[in-house]
Amino acid sequence: MRYAIIADIHANLAAFLAVLVDIERRGEVDEVWCLGDIVGYGPEPHQCLELLRQTNHVCVVGNHDLAAIGKVETSEFNPDAVAAIQWTAKQLTPRDVSYLESLPMVMDKDDFTLVHASPREPIWEYVLSISGAKQNFSYFQSKFCLVGHTHVPMVFSYGKDGSCAFSQFSPNKEFVLGENRLIINPGAVGQPRDGDPRASYTIYDSKTEKIGLYRVPYDVGATQARMVEESLPMRLVARLSHGV
Repeated sequence: MRYAIIADIHANLAAFLAVLVDIERRGEVDEVWCLGDIVGYGPEPHQCLELLRQTNHVCVVGNHDLAAIGKVETSEFNPDAVAAIQWTAKQLTPRDVSYLESLPMVMDKDDFTLVHASPREPIWEYVLSISGAKQNFSYFQSKFCLVGHTHVPMVFSYGKDGSCAFSQFSPNKEFVLGENRLIINPGAVGQPRDGDPRASYTIYDSKTEKIGLYRVPYDVGATQARMVEESLPMRLVARLSHGV
């Protein structure tokens, strides 16, 4: 079985379409695993939800998804994010709202736990440091955990001796899932923040036990033009050009 692992689409339809085309180009997958934040920031929330629903997929909910349907307070968001959330809420259909309301915070799939932010705090925590990752390994029972939220691809490993290490997740290089437990972040489809503006996602092959990271160029200008058309904050528009 082959699975595409995506996160943080953030209403960026051009990026999402480019990723789906790239997935098909590399050989069809059996299922898409989505780690939340389908909406927020970007200009096409309804369209991205519709497109995701057309795939064979499972999904957990993200903080922007919950904020857009009024299920979490926006006090934790910066002003640009709040403005985008308020705009997003007006674009969602009743079916969109119902779909987002139905998404779980945590899901188990085979040897994987799926969450948006972290197993310890599925909605808000950023797993960015070795110390933070090490603490989180005690909060899930599966061998592997998939997270998004940071918009940065990365891998943390936890050895049998209790040691925790960080590894770079480089594009177009597969690695074999070995004996160590792992926390894996596939990066962001719609708003990368690692200095690379290309969309990011991974493919996992359960037969070979390999997972690979892929970066996909897309029409950034088209997304930015739509954001300007909808009067979304200019800082959100500009950052897409630089992947920050």
